Amino acid sequence: MSKPIETPKHDLVLTRVFDAPRELVFKAWTDPKHLAQWFGPHGFTNPVCEVDLRPGGEWRHVMRGPDGSDYPMTAIFHEVVPPGRLVFMSYVPDQKKSLFEILNTVTFAEHGGKTRLTIEAKVLKSTPEAAPMLAGMDVGWTQSLERLAELVERT
Repeated sequence: MSKPIETPKHDLVLTRVFDAPRELVFKAWTDPKHLAQWFGPHGFTNPVCEVDLRPGGEWRHVMRGPDGSDYPMTAIFHEVVPPGRLVFMSYVPDQKKSLFEILNTVTFAEHGGKTRLTIEAKVLKSTPEAAPMLAGMDVGWTQSLERLAELVERT
C-alpha cells in the first residue's frame, strides 16, 4: 500500500507590536521610499521598489541578496484600507509560469499608541521549484519585521 504524497504547508501568521503609531507603520508599508529600506531578510536590498497603492495596483520590487543575486517579485493589491488593512496576492514572475501565489493580509491595529501588526500569508499555488523560497518565508518575514521595527521605532 503506497502512502499519499504530502505537500509541505507553508502558510503562516505573524504578529508583532511596534512602538510607533499605526499611520507611520502603514506609511512604511506603502511608501516605496520606506518600503525599500526594510523589506527583505537581513543583508538584502531593494534596488527596484514601485508601488501603485490601489485595488488592482501593483507592487513590483527586486530584492538583491548579499551575493548579488536578484529576486524579482510582484504583488497585486486586492484591498487598500488606510491605515488598517492591506490585502495583496504576491508571486514570482517566471517566463513560463508563476512559481507561487500567496494571498497576504496585513492588519494594522491601534494598540495603546503602538501598532499591532498581523501578517497572514496563505500559499494558494506553488511549484516544486518554489519550495526553497517558501521554506524561508517565516525567517524572511521575521527578519523583514525586525528591519521595519528599526525604521519606524527610530522615527
